[in-house]
Amino acid sequence: MAEKLWIGTSWKMNKSGEEARRYAQRLAGTQGAKHVQRFIIPPFPYIREVAELLEGTDILVGAQNMHWEPSGAWTGEVSAPMLADCGARIVELGHSERRTHFNETDDAVGRKVKAAIDHGLIPLICIGETAAQKLQGEADHVLKTQVEAALSFLEDEDFKNPLLFAYEPVWAIGDGGTPAPPDYVRARHARIRKVAVELSGQPVPCLYGGSVNAANCTELVTCPDVDGLFIGRAAWSVEGYLDILSRCAIAEKRKTTA
Repeated sequence: MAEKLWIGTSWKMNKSGEEARRYAQRLAGTQGAKHVQRFIIPPFPYIREVAELLEGTDILVGAQNMHWEPSGAWTGEVSAPMLADCGARIVELGHSERRTHFNETDDAVGRKVKAAIDHGLIPLICIGETAAQKLQGEADHVLKTQVEAALSFLEDEDFKNPLLFAYEPVWAIGDGGTPAPPDYVRARHARIRKVAVELSGQPVPCLYGGSVNAANCTELVTCPDVDGLFIGRAAWSVEGYLDILSRCAIAEKRKTTA
């Protein structure tokens, strides 16, 4: 297990500027558990203001994507140095929506992971199999391929920097997604961690994401080999996020003192 539980949420393409401010202001007034690392990933236009509102707290702010080049003729793209300048500390990479709708390849994800580390950002690498791949028994092969590609541009020195995986089975995310059973999550996380250790020489934290909510967060976060949760719509309200944070903190404390 990681030293801390990583519990965070991505807002995707949601919220107005005022809604983002209210969320950050409410969150800034809360105290997190010592063994939990909190993070939120707003849309790009709100990163700077959200980061400023959360300055001095334990909460990390991230971005939902970036280009692998630091600058250049890449119309519409955002670079790692730009994200860092806005106050981002984490960058979400390789989400299945980007792989599906924007043709993002494993190679592109690997290049972005390298760029993130080179510019002091923590890459949060999303991986996961589709429903068809699961049905065909290909989940472990898909995960191995995605982990290997994500780390393929890194050198030994790069692994001294923090990086994270988020296992998000495609069939479990989004509206109408079905949460993966805890035993299934445990088996996939063990596979991911094994491949990552073989490549990096050290444990790499792996979060679970996929229809996480207040009802299932405790069972999921206490699974062996699960180092945290990456939450979607259940944490789009600050009250929902704080509720899940509280439940996970209590569950983890009970587990470690049992």
